[in-house]
Parts: sequence; C-alpha cells; structure tokens
Amino acid sequence: MTGIEDLQDQADRAERLAKTVTDALTVERLLSFAAECRNKIDALAETTRQAELA
Repeated sequence: MTGIEDLQDQADRAERLAKTVTDALTVERLLSFAAECRNKIDALAETTRQAELA
C-alpha cells in the first residue's frame, strides 16, 4: 500500500468506528483523526501532482 492508501484506510476505519461508539468525545476524536488523514492525503496528492508537472 502507498502512503495515500494507508491514510485512506485509516480515515475510513476511524469514520466507521465513530458510527459504532456512543461516547461523544471518542466520536469527536475519531472524526478529527479522519479529517487529519484526509488533509494529509490532499497534501500528498498535491505534492505528487507538482512533482509530475516539474
């Protein structure tokens, strides 16, 4: 798996887990982690696009 695929997997898992727990703080932290993973995916994708254009 690539770094982007790993981050996608982690984000997906965190979002699925957030749907199954009832503790609000845990849900908030899981969704925050998923958002961080997606931000990293965007940053890696942008870096890859820029490297391909250079």
